[in-house]
Amino acid sequence: SLHSDVAAPYMVAYTTDEQKERWLPGIAAGDLILAIAMTEPSAGSDLAAVRTTAIRDGDAYILNGQKTFITNGLLSDLVIVVAKTDPSAGRKGISLLVVERGMEGFRRGRKLEKIGLHAQDTAELFFDNVRVPAANLLGEEGKGFTYLMSNLPQERLTIAIKAVAACEFGLAVTTQYCHERTAFGQAIGTFQASRFALAEMQTETQVARVFVDRCIEDLNAGTLSNEAAAMAKWWTTELEGRVLDRCLQLHGGYGYMLEYPIARAYLDARVQRIYGGSNEIMKEIIGRSMGF
Repeated sequence: SLHSDVAAPYMVAYTTDEQKERWLPGIAAGDLILAIAMTEPSAGSDLAAVRTTAIRDGDAYILNGQKTFITNGLLSDLVIVVAKTDPSAGRKGISLLVVERGMEGFRRGRKLEKIGLHAQDTAELFFDNVRVPAANLLGEEGKGFTYLMSNLPQERLTIAIKAVAACEFGLAVTTQYCHERTAFGQAIGTFQASRFALAEMQTETQVARVFVDRCIEDLNAGTLSNEAAAMAKWWTTELEGRVLDRCLQLHGGYGYMLEYPIARAYLDARVQRIYGGSNEIMKEIIGRSMGF
């Protein structure tokens, strides 16, 4: 989840002892819900282009800016905000600040209407002269971009895990449907075209699972590279789109009905190729790791 797999690692790795004592018990208990605010209306995959600023003023930072497409934006109690503490320093001027629910000037916008992932709230956030205590700085000032780059591989692997799980789910419900649904006096799974489609999807999903499992082992060993995480993210999410599209097709008209789980899985899958860094950015990361 966003709370435990994406945002929590920042709170574990970069908090001071005082911050750990203040926040971690509530985070672990689920009493304090986390969000991380990176994306802005004019800055998505290019995190160095964020315009939100946090200017030091005595024992606090004055935070101004806006964020969009923020998961847990409405439910969150603590928001890790990516902001520029030194706007003239580019990516070296980016820091992470923890904004708490109820801080004056912190406003949540509308709940954004998405084509999928309806159980997950996604919102706009606005910061108008929010006075954030210096004690809420996460890690060192100016190290925010480095922290983001260090943690994004885990976020991307989390997306890849979800993609493979979605493929496995889609295959399970579609295989059952192909056993039960009949046409021309026989189960539709017995037709060669259906069998071949299911066989291809089963094979591709198993191959993806093996690679993702290896990436999980690398993550646990502390050796997961940016390019391996990028490979996992783009390949599995592209596969997810293909598999769920074919699974929906095998359901025929019923697959287009929201009362069938495959329809929801199909809609939920589309954003996987966008968030966590678009798949085009993933290919850029891989290509550059090859010396180009």
